[in-house]
Amino acid sequence: MDISIFGLGYVGAVSLACLARDGHRVVGVDVDQAKLDLIASGRTPVVEEGMVELMREVVASGAVRVTRDEADAVRTTELSFICVGTPSSPNGSQDQSAMLRVAADLGRALKEKAAPHVFVFRSTLVPGTVEDVLTPILERESGCKEGTDFHVCYQPEFLREGSSIKDYGQPPFTIVGGHDEAAVGKLKSLFGALPCEFHSTSVRTAEMVKYCCNNFHALKITFANETARLCEALRVDPFEVMDLVCRDRQLNISPAYLHDVELPVLGAVIGSNRTHIEHAIAKVLATGKRRIGMIGLSFKSGTDDLRESPFVALAEHLIGKGLRLLVYDAEVQFSRLLGANRRFIEERVPHIGSLIRSDLAAVIAESEVLVVGLTDAQIAKALETKTRPDQVVIDLARLPNGDRLPARYEGLCWQ
Repeated sequence: MDISIFGLGYVGAVSLACLARDGHRVVGVDVDQAKLDLIASGRTPVVEEGMVELMREVVASGAVRVTRDEADAVRTTELSFICVGTPSSPNGSQDQSAMLRVAADLGRALKEKAAPHVFVFRSTLVPGTVEDVLTPILERESGCKEGTDFHVCYQPEFLREGSSIKDYGQPPFTIVGGHDEAAVGKLKSLFGALPCEFHSTSVRTAEMVKYCCNNFHALKITFANETARLCEALRVDPFEVMDLVCRDRQLNISPAYLHDVELPVLGAVIGSNRTHIEHAIAKVLATGKRRIGMIGLSFKSGTDDLRESPFVALAEHLIGKGLRLLVYDAEVQFSRLLGANRRFIEERVPHIGSLIRSDLAAVIAESEVLVVGLTDAQIAKALETKTRPDQVVIDLARLPNGDRLPARYEGLCWQ
């Protein structure tokens, strides 16, 4: 199939590489020329396990090309995935400005095409956005009619950063919301062979499923964090508790009771997560020490995504308290950050680039307190061999060798 992908962040870049790997011809489109140049040269614009090798292979095969020309991308393909970002605004609402611009561009591009085209939106969208906002823009800018001249679908993505390629091939399910049987059929031909159930729904239902899954994941994390804080106070191992709780698949991990979760619970999630960050800050301040080393800054191990990372918020607070901060994260090199990821840091903590060090041993040596947000074999070994008895390690990631560190060791919600 000839496919175009608009937006080459995590979802777009991984989708481009995986679709090309599976034998399709893919055109990548983005406003960021740096991303296009990287892909054109066989390199990846995102840090993700397996992406370096996969992108090099698919570009070398000739299955991938990139362009900033939206009209060319629409004209030469039969189906477009739209993966541009829809981040949260400061007031908590969804910032759809990039999506609205892309929809207008796609509508104008559609003017130059005679054959029907399928647009598949993959970004997280408020339910009703595709039908009530984006489709009218496409119709207005193109002079075409949805359902006749073009078709729209919504297919939520369930890719976790750090394991996106694996998740692409083994999703929990595939959900496609659409009106046209043939358009949905194109997506079934692309993804129907994956080892999961394929569900065809209304567009609004598909949009809502994505929101519901995001809310439920946040709720699970918040519940686990609060359980850990309670366990710490009662001197109980929170990991053993949560492991046993999750083994109950009849009530705890099941559809039972879900309809009884009311919106006030979801509204409290952000506040509870903020409390968890404040708990970490309190542990750092309680040491009375001033030189702090942070090991880990990104949202998740194995990526360089800093957006929504609790460690960025933690760094902000520590800097605001007047502490001297150094940061080590093997995946985060400020000069390499692109697109929304770079804009986020430039707007949120523009001076953080000067705090990042590439030498883990130096960060350990120069710090009185080490806050650990990432854990891998290299980090665990360095902490075990290079920390000192006069140092404090505050573990936010549960190191496998915490009991063997020379430094004083404290878990966030475990001892």
